[in-house]
Amino acid sequence: MSTPSQTSASENGNALLPAERYLDREISWLAFNQRVLELAQDEEIELLERAKYLAIFASNLDEFFMVRVAGLKRRIATGIAIKSTSGKVPREVHENVLKNSLELMQEHAATFRDSILPALVANGIQILRWEEITDEEREQVSTLFIEQVFPVLTPLAVDPSHPFPYISGLSLNLAVIVRNPTSGHELFARVKIPQSLPRFIAVAPERFVPLEDVVAGHMEMLFPGMEVVAQHAFRVTRNEELEVEEDDAENLLQALERELMRRRFGPPVRLEVEHPFDPHVLEMLISELGVTQNEVFPLTGPLDLRGLLELYKLNRDDLKTPAFVPRTNHVLAEVETSTPPDVLDIMRHRDVLLHHPYDSFSTSMQLFLEQAAADPNVLAIKQTLYRTSGDSPIVDALIAAAEGGKQVLAVVEIKARFDEQNNIDWARKLEEAGVHVVYGIVGLKTHAKLCLVVRNDSGRLNRYIHIGTGNYNPKTARAYEDYGLLTTDPQVGEDVASLFNHLSGYGIQGDYHRLMVAPKELRTGLVDRIESEMHNALAGKKARIRFKCNSIVDESIIDALYRASQAGVQVDLLIRGICTLRPGVDGLSKTIRVRSILGRFLEHSRVYEFWNNGDLECWIGSADMMHRNLDRRVEALVLLSPPDGANVAEVIDLGMAHTTAAWHLSADGVWQRIHKDADGEDLSDYQELLIKRHPVSAPGTEVFHPRIIDSILNRVGLRGLK
Repeated sequence: MSTPSQTSASENGNALLPAERYLDREISWLAFNQRVLELAQDEEIELLERAKYLAIFASNLDEFFMVRVAGLKRRIATGIAIKSTSGKVPREVHENVLKNSLELMQEHAATFRDSILPALVANGIQILRWEEITDEEREQVSTLFIEQVFPVLTPLAVDPSHPFPYISGLSLNLAVIVRNPTSGHELFARVKIPQSLPRFIAVAPERFVPLEDVVAGHMEMLFPGMEVVAQHAFRVTRNEELEVEEDDAENLLQALERELMRRRFGPPVRLEVEHPFDPHVLEMLISELGVTQNEVFPLTGPLDLRGLLELYKLNRDDLKTPAFVPRTNHVLAEVETSTPPDVLDIMRHRDVLLHHPYDSFSTSMQLFLEQAAADPNVLAIKQTLYRTSGDSPIVDALIAAAEGGKQVLAVVEIKARFDEQNNIDWARKLEEAGVHVVYGIVGLKTHAKLCLVVRNDSGRLNRYIHIGTGNYNPKTARAYEDYGLLTTDPQVGEDVASLFNHLSGYGIQGDYHRLMVAPKELRTGLVDRIESEMHNALAGKKARIRFKCNSIVDESIIDALYRASQAGVQVDLLIRGICTLRPGVDGLSKTIRVRSILGRFLEHSRVYEFWNNGDLECWIGSADMMHRNLDRRVEALVLLSPPDGANVAEVIDLGMAHTTAAWHLSADGVWQRIHKDADGEDLSDYQELLIKRHPVSAPGTEVFHPRIIDSILNRVGLRGLK
């Protein structure tokens, strides 16, 4: 904890910091998505990878509007005029966000039209509009339309007896103008494009047509006897942020389910229309939906390019980055045996630091939990679940443990954004199997990644712990970069046991030995360590701070880093997403460097490293430097032992090296991609370096536990044929 003198010094230091020292949070997020778009525009990257980046850009922006832009509109509507840390009121921020978003979305559409589409054609893959396919293909698609599309379509007319229909969020729609040939009257109707069908319909091998074009090509079947005058594609984004008053909710599960039903009726925040669009129809949509003119985004079609992920599934390995297969962690693979490693036995002798996806999740953390569930000497398992996959082997292992008579506790965060319904389903499934399910602490999301196993080792109860930076999700563990620690350290075990008791019972959060836990102590713990580096620098000692995280927004942390920089501390930040700190400003942040790395894996780990006068402190965990993480979530960082801390430090060395490709942030908030040296040669790809240097015992292989194999075979109906 900070001493009174330190706190006073911090407050005085803040008074000397310039008022305009923060970048705008929302514009910083848009800059992150622009970096994703730059990958899609890079012609040196494999073509289908570029198409995937276009889809990721679109998906990212959808969520940004559903949550962040929706929040801005809500603050404007309620009259909240409090300025952001960048000095702007909500209305100014909203206007800037819409302006920047329009420019990015138009650039996104142009990248697809002018770069990706021609490159796809050059490689034998075509996305065609209805008028571009052959008569034979139209006949083939018409059969599909009649059998699979037409039965689920519902044209909705708008007239005095038919009110304007509800337009669901993120749905693709056709605005149709039809004319009565007898009276000459023109009428408006809306046709929703089914979301249950592929976004792009195959008319021949590697020849596709957008689904809305298929519907548009058969409009006369929907309006028999009418003349189709015009039809235009449009898409609405709505506010989908949940608001559950937990203190007033008699049953959190039921309250959240009610709110999920209301989510689909949130107010619109964006209207995308395919250019050109009839101005009279657009005027009606604007009026009926209640959006403003600057919330309308005219784009060259097709809309909703999330569907490009479907193209990525094509069997065209020549257009993709060579597949990467996770490999068993070298410590777990040291024992030469044909059977899976005994994870618990290895943990009794040493800590195991995991680095996913380079280390296989299924042969490490997942195997640890499955072996614990099957071990007759294991008495109890406690697990946090924030996000997990469908048909989750993690959930299956917990159920197996409970059915085997073990005491099992699952702390399920049912408020994990956009995974709420999945987590409600898991919670019920776990409860039915006899697992004790709790939802954490009222008012806080449980975001910490923790697993505790209690085992009877020859009459002595020992704790086996996993603490991670990422979710317990085997699918995302193949694409997300994360750290995990497997340990039987008594202090870590005591800390995690205490935290689980705090989550499931009553009591005040206590002190910890090797954990820093939010919301009570994580911010103050980090600020104390930042200030310790500052004091070391002022005393003439070497001082260094390095963070690797998704976002840094918290003003207290940023101000502490500014003060450390003013004292001469070298500060290096590897930030994937949002950064509101201004680096490289004379007298404020001259010694701060900010880098961002994006690539085939999503950089997701959180690492906080302090030089500590040569006695390196390296912490990993679940928390980003954001208000929600530090104030409104249960988060946990764990202090790594020296060998593991040094290993993580080497990885950060690679990320900050001048020979590694990255984006560099300047003081004005502009990110510049530096991926060539002065001679035009490629700089090193950070993730490829880690793939090549990662120690393995059996390159290109992934060991599967028999239970995993059984699960896979069962899913495809082949159990017993392994």
